Amino acid sequence: MPQMAPLSWLSLYVVFSITLILFCMVNYYIFMPLTPEKSKSQKMTSNSFNWKW
Repeated sequence: MPQMAPLSWLSLYVVFSITLILFCMVNYYIFMPLTPEKSKSQKMTSNSFNWKW
């Protein structure tokens, strides 16, 4: 079974590195966090429970 030439290994490394960098950049910039609206924050109330043991 023939071995790969060093130039072939280098090009393979460059292709996978660029693919990894692009994948990470796309995942970073595609994520849009949801900002809470003012109306939702006003409706939120805390329910206090009185536990009777």
